[in-house]
Amino acid sequence: MKIICIGRNYADHIAELHNETPAAPVIFLKPETALVQRGQPFFVPDFSKDVHHELELVLRISKNGRHIEEKFAHTYFDAIGLGIDFTARDLQSELKKKGLPWELAKAFDGSAPVSPTFKPVAEFPDFANINFRLEVNGEVRQQGNSGLMLHPFAKILSFVSQYITLKQGDLIFTGTPAGVAAVQPGDELVGYLEDEKILEVPVR
Repeated sequence: MKIICIGRNYADHIAELHNETPAAPVIFLKPETALVQRGQPFFVPDFSKDVHHELELVLRISKNGRHIEEKFAHTYFDAIGLGIDFTARDLQSELKKKGLPWELAKAFDGSAPVSPTFKPVAEFPDFANINFRLEVNGEVRQQGNSGLMLHPFAKILSFVSQYITLKQGDLIFTGTPAGVAAVQPGDELVGYLEDEKILEVPVR
């Protein structure tokens, strides 16, 4: 399986990082080794002093597809969960200054914990109105709604599938709202989909 991530998909997050708004979805990949085993903590890597949390809605691909039309995109994922795109922000900034890819800052081991629970799509009457939030040590840090995405689910799947074949079991991280910040050992990250707690990530 592969993990496909969408960058710069919420205007408020683009603004907080002082980035330009892209005309098309920004795509990057994480390897399977970025996943965190259930119940295991996230260990802050020793090569960064500024690792940020980025909570995202995650789509689980349910069948193979390429060149998917937007009107059929909803038939290619069967469940929605949460994931955290951990980002070594200091390393990412260095790479961006040099015009280099971000992978070292985004795709390192353990950088993509996902919720053990994925909710069936039938539980979501409106894909453009899904609420989610991240609490850090009991304090709400990020709060988002899928209706604020610059590129909604259908556009993301259609766009990605023009370049990369989607396969059953792939995961798509759909972008993060504002509120990203550095994590520290000892932090407890808890993600809620609507008001249901489905993701817990201790930081060590």
